[in-house]
Amino acid sequence: MKQNLQTIGSELKTQIKTLAAFVAILWVVFILNEFILEKILVIANGCGLRRGLNALGIVPHSFIGLRGILFAPFLHGSFYHIVSNTVPFIIFGWLIMIRNIKDFYFVSFMAALVAGLGTWLIGRPCTTHIGASGVIFGYFGYLLFRGYFDRSFVAIAISVAIAVTYGSLLWGVLPTRSYISWEGHLFGFIGGIIAAKLLSPTKPTT
Repeated sequence: MKQNLQTIGSELKTQIKTLAAFVAILWVVFILNEFILEKILVIANGCGLRRGLNALGIVPHSFIGLRGILFAPFLHGSFYHIVSNTVPFIIFGWLIMIRNIKDFYFVSFMAALVAGLGTWLIGRPCTTHIGASGVIFGYFGYLLFRGYFDRSFVAIAISVAIAVTYGSLLWGVLPTRSYISWEGHLFGFIGGIIAAKLLSPTKPTT
């Protein structure tokens, strides 16, 4: 019993440290960019020169804009933008970690990759897409569909809870507002579903 509690405590500490590290990176990058780099740094992003690190976002149909697949999740355009992404990042990220912290890394990678490529392929030319929301929608898609693929009680319970609590997020995959990257949301969500399928237990063949 004591050993089990120690194991759970150790895993929880690792989860907290991992989430804290990612959140710290998001905020440090935002603060540096907002107060320093936007004033002194000019970067070409495929549609001209832009100020600050946000020029490193995804620029659809531009070869140089592909670098945004790597950088975009760490970039945010305003205080409201980063705050609105921080809270669901922590909640969804931790729910993914409950089973295995490696799942968190895999889902994050898959969501960022699919969201980035999808946005680059179908996004409007000369727009710059930034923010962690594509990854967050990947977490959402993963948690929503993990119960379907896993068929375990815990996974199904989490999927139902997510659907009931955050189901309205699905509106975010539709092109309702021009200033929101619905493309990133949609493809991030798809990336999360793909991750849920790939991480589901392999059924034994008969």
